[in-house]
Amino acid sequence: MATQPLPTFKTARRSRFALRWYTWLLLVAAIAYGVAFAMHWDDRGVLWVKEQFKSPAERQASVWLPDYRAVIDGKLLPGMEKDEASDLAYDPQTKTLFSVMGKNPFLVELTLQGDVLRKMPLVGWSNPEGVTVLGNGLLAIVDERSHLVTIVKVDADTRELNIANFAKYDLGPSKDQNKAFEGVTWDSQNQQLLLGEERPPALFAWKGDGRVLTGDKLKLASHALDMRNLSALAIDPRTGHMLVLSADSHLLMELDKKGEQVSFIALLGGFNGLKNTIPRAEGVTMDEAGNLYMVSEPNLFYRFEKKK
Repeated sequence: MATQPLPTFKTARRSRFALRWYTWLLLVAAIAYGVAFAMHWDDRGVLWVKEQFKSPAERQASVWLPDYRAVIDGKLLPGMEKDEASDLAYDPQTKTLFSVMGKNPFLVELTLQGDVLRKMPLVGWSNPEGVTVLGNGLLAIVDERSHLVTIVKVDADTRELNIANFAKYDLGPSKDQNKAFEGVTWDSQNQQLLLGEERPPALFAWKGDGRVLTGDKLKLASHALDMRNLSALAIDPRTGHMLVLSADSHLLMELDKKGEQVSFIALLGGFNGLKNTIPRAEGVTMDEAGNLYMVSEPNLFYRFEKKK
């Protein structure tokens, strides 16, 4: 007499499948959370929500990064494929840009369209990672490896710079000596040099008069720097707000004078006029008209303008 097969086999198969599906779901969720946490997407989400409640007057009084669009997207800097563009600074007197190259140390002057005007070898520098314009032909260059900031003089006839000829200031040790001072910008309103450590992100201020630095650097509150690393700093000359760039987080953030977050943009393909994600954004600066400029390793140039 025929007997019906017991259903235990199918039940076991369904149970194993359900367990396997549930395990994979948990694994994917854990990975997604880990990525979101590392990239600070939760914080970006909170800031994005806050941005929606900003009044037109508040937006007008800030840089307001969400309104910017790339008008020059990843222009190649010729002959610099192996040089690693590390920072960028705008000079209001010459209406040009200065960038440092970290791998093969030199200073390059660019037009506002990203055309190369001249290259100046940096003799004696190990790994220049930051540059800012102080005014009257003076620039400050940060060497991450040597933990030095050097104030140099550049004029129309400069063809080479030797570190032995200029005043140098010791930045002191960092928590991570291999991820030390990388960002620098001149805050003319408060007559101080602002410095940024790469990892963990931290801000410092060093008083000066644009020619020499006095006293010692002071650590600033850095609670708003919820990003994976700090690549560069810039000051908006109109509002005095600070721009903080993070290559690892693919992010540019605006902080107000109190150090609070105001706005941000993601440097990802498909956003803000970018066709592709900026590979490794290492430098940012802004001119008096509010135009934004960036450089990315190895040799890419970007210009952003605010939509009307």
